[in-house]
Amino acid sequence: MNTFWSVLVLILIIAAVALFLLYRQGQKLQARQLESQKLLDAYSQVTTMLIIDKKKMKLKEAPFPKEVFEQTPVYMRWMSVYVVKAKIGPRLFNLMCEKPVFEQIQPKTTIQAKISGAYITEVIKGAVLDEKALEKRKKEKAKAAKKAEKEAKKS
Repeated sequence: MNTFWSVLVLILIIAAVALFLLYRQGQKLQARQLESQKLLDAYSQVTTMLIIDKKKMKLKEAPFPKEVFEQTPVYMRWMSVYVVKAKIGPRLFNLMCEKPVFEQIQPKTTIQAKISGAYITEVIKGAVLDEKALEKRKKEKAKAAKKAEKEAKKS
């Protein structure tokens, strides 16, 4: 009976250490994501573009320069990304975006969007939005505002 309790205590200690390490890793990742979001916001610009095509494909197969693939973290290299082929002015660009933005964009339409480098961060005008998408956008903006307030209080 004594060995049962000692094994149980050992397992609990190992689980507690693992949870603590996961918590610390999550904090680091969250701070890194906040920092990169600030950079995206700082370098974003609003443009009007004609959407030609949109696809979901592996990052390795996507029509981006080799530098994009090389700068991507190893754990994300085999993930699928959302790629939008758009005409901005007289040039064609392949842009990357997240799923909510990808769902709002329709091919063969003109939209006004915020882009940061080769990344579409937000669709401003011309997107197909249903009520759920509008509510979701409002909630995300409210969350971002709360995070910004908390960050301002910490500084």
